[in-house]
Amino acid sequence: MGAKVRGIREAKANLNRIIQDVRGRKVVRALQSAMILIGARAAYYTPIDTSTLINSQFREIDAGGVLITGRIGYSANYAAYVHEASGKLKGQPRAHFGVTSNRSEFGPQKPKEFGGGTGTGNYWDPHAEPQFLTRGANEEREAVDAVMRKELSL
Repeated sequence: MGAKVRGIREAKANLNRIIQDVRGRKVVRALQSAMILIGARAAYYTPIDTSTLINSQFREIDAGGVLITGRIGYSANYAAYVHEASGKLKGQPRAHFGVTSNRSEFGPQKPKEFGGGTGTGNYWDPHAEPQFLTRGANEEREAVDAVMRKELSL
């Protein structure tokens, strides 16, 4: 009689392990779907000059601990600065920041450009906004809720 109970206990344990695995796969798939939605919307609002910033977007899922978490970010070293920028230059040409005067302590000199702009297009082109990642996540909130419900339903 003891062997039969042990068999049932092992079968229940295996079934529970399979159920947990299915649930885990569903959570990962739901997170992946949500991050694709958010990442695509954030990319729409990401400023594109040389495309370094937009091409540095990454998505990762961490299932290491008790929680399974998803993370979207930008690996370009200036991403946080651009994300937090005011956007006050939006629509202005990406020209150099002007020229020096011709005056110096040594008499007249040839004016020099300050540099700074790439000279192509406008700041915040084509339809970029400050807080592009936050805005992308906020605008996709309903779609993310819907996809999470769909993916996690049995």
